[in-house]
Formats: sequence, C-alpha cells, structure tokens
Amino acid sequence: MPSSSPGWPCRAAAAPHRPSPRRRAHRARSWSGTGSPASRAWRPTWKKAKADFAARHPDVTVEFVAQPFDQYYTLLGAAAQSGKGPDVMLFNGGGQLRDRVDLLVPLDEYVAADRQRLAGWDAFSKDGKVYAAPVTLQGHPIYYNKTIYQKAGVEPAKTWDDFVTGCAAIKKAAGADCLALGNKEGFGIQFFMSGLGPGILTPKEYDDWIAGRRDWTSPHVKEIFRLWKKAGDDGLNNDGANSTALFNDAFALFDTAKAAHVIGLMSDVGHWKDFGEFLGPDNVGVMAAPVVTEGAEPVLPYDGGIGYGVAKTAKDPALAADLVRSLTSTAALTAFSTGAGAITSDTTIDASGGAPAVAAIVPQIKSGKPALHVALSSKVLDLMGRLSQQLLSGSAEVDDVVRQLAAADEAS
Repeated sequence: MPSSSPGWPCRAAAAPHRPSPRRRAHRARSWSGTGSPASRAWRPTWKKAKADFAARHPDVTVEFVAQPFDQYYTLLGAAAQSGKGPDVMLFNGGGQLRDRVDLLVPLDEYVAADRQRLAGWDAFSKDGKVYAAPVTLQGHPIYYNKTIYQKAGVEPAKTWDDFVTGCAAIKKAAGADCLALGNKEGFGIQFFMSGLGPGILTPKEYDDWIAGRRDWTSPHVKEIFRLWKKAGDDGLNNDGANSTALFNDAFALFDTAKAAHVIGLMSDVGHWKDFGEFLGPDNVGVMAAPVVTEGAEPVLPYDGGIGYGVAKTAKDPALAADLVRSLTSTAALTAFSTGAGAITSDTTIDASGGAPAVAAIVPQIKSGKPALHVALSSKVLDLMGRLSQQLLSGSAEVDDVVRQLAAADEAS
C-alpha cells in the first residue's frame, strides 16, 4: 500500500481518487480512497479543479465520490471489468500503477505542457510512456520527537549502533518505545525498507535496485530483513506491531509520545502536519537514516506519490485528460498543500515555510532518490507484507524470506 496505497496507504493509501468526465447526458465521477476526514482536506482541491475545468467545459458535470482506501484497488478492478468505472482514476505511484497500465490511456500528448512544472513523473511511467499526472511527492522521512530527545539528552544518531544506544536512553528517561510500527496489513515493512534502506545499501546497490538490477543475495539486502527482525526481537518496536494498523494506529503512538520515532510520509497523512497538530510543529524533528553499512550515503527516499490517470474506457480521453490537468493545476495543488499539508508535485509552490519539519524535508528533494519499495511490483509487495509478519512473529527465517521474494520479483 504505501507509497500511500491509495504507495499509501499514498496518502499513499489514503488517497485514491477517480474522476470521470462525461458530456451533458453524463456526469463526471471521481472516486477517492480517502476516509471522511481526509476527504475534507481534499475538498478545497476539488473545488479549485472543478472551477478550472468548468471555465473550459461549462456543459460537463464533475462528481467526486469517496471510496474506502483499503478496498480501493479491489473496487477499481471490479469497476474496470464491468466497464462502468469512472473516466479518471487516482493511483499510487510505482507498482500499483504499473501493474494496471492496461486500464489506462498514455497521457504524453496531453500533459506535455506540464512536464517541467510537475515533478515525480517516473513513478507514473512505464516503458517510456506516462500514464498518470503526479499530484504529490511522497517520501518516507524518519520523524522524531524533540521533546523526548531533550528529556533523554540524546541527539539524532548518525549510525545504527548510536541509534540503538539512544533508544535505550529514551526508554529509561521517557518510558517511550523507540519506533512506532504498524504491520497489521503488511505495510510496515515497506516503510522500514524505504526509510532505513538508504543507510544499509551502498549507493551502487541502491541505484541498481531502482533500475531493476536487484541482487537479493547481497548481504546488504538481507541486512534490511535481518534488521527488521532484530528490531522486533530487541524490543525497539511497540508491542503487537503485527496487530497494529499503520494507518492510523501506529501514527497515533507517535502523536501521543508513546514512541520516539516513526517512519512516516511527507504528504497529506501520517506526516509532519498531522504530527505537528498533536506534538506542536516545533517538536517534530526529521533525521536521516542511521548508517548501518560503511559506505552507505543516506538520502531522502521519495517518488511521485499519487496521480490521476485516464481510463481506456473513457468516451472522450482528451476531455478526461483535461480534467486531470485541472486536478494538477497550480491552483488545485496550492489548495492541497495548504489544506492537507501535502508536498505537492508542483515545483512552483513554496512549501518550505510550512513548519520546521517541512523546511528540513524540502531541501533534500533535489538530492533524493526513489523509495526502494516503490520499485517492486504490487504482487511482490503483498508477499513481502505477509513474510514480514512471519519474521516478526519468529515463524520465518531471513534467508528463506529473501529467496521467496527473489523468486517473486523475477517472476513479475
């Protein structure tokens, strides 16, 4: 899911939408995988997009319909098979979109004028073609509670060993768990891989992974899963991580200072703005991944987060694509940035003044790299979620898990 499954879970997961434009006798319908609070945050965006679209197409009605994010892709598949789905759909970037490009119209000819203004296109592309226009940039910063840090007398750690030492001091001084983790749906491993992976893989291994040259036998790749298991065995996580939902139970542990760290998102849910509303904006810190492997160079892991695509079943693809352009207009994305705290794909919007945490994130975007889990197919991510639960429960071993994932990755 993550990356905001509508990869997130991204909100990542909480934000899949689908609009559908149809002329006069038809209505444009937009599906959203957000719950009601998230939908409220989207309403100013939809209002701006509707106004922009109506100025060019006054005879077309656009309707937005919220769908449960945890059922979004199931509902999407059913609607596509029936031929009754909307004309415009919201997707998480990465595998969730790439596995479904057979449902979509390539948008290159329609969005050419937006290519320089918007960032994050790679997450919505396959085989050299663009299938959705990015709405947000979604990443996985490691957030920490500055008040807890001050109480424990620690600073953000540069290495994993120092991180573990700091967690012991935090537990003693504040009684807080080290890391808030939710893996009930198998999403926690995705955040763990992308949030901590930059401190584990060397730059070449990282780049090869993103490019599809993944060596699952590498000791450093295995280290991701070994550390996942060890963190659980050593008590760094909250109790019951496998029965804790990432959205939003794990985030609530961080919000309420029951955990000192969380690997969250950087846009529109489980992110700096949400955390700041509970802890105070000045108490939300952002740290780089602690270095585990000598030679690793931690970077901000991010991609295009969520984006709108046009269904092949759309009766008027050009019209549907114009709605996509309205939904990703500067006015619409400015409203989303302000209302939801999203770091949007529009590079002309200045979000650096939002809060100390976002001011720390934005400068890292230029040197950031795609998130590790987003490079994997949705089938591999589903398998990784199940196997990660087994690792935490002690019913699987790292070598066997990695072998199964390698086979699934090769098959996909």
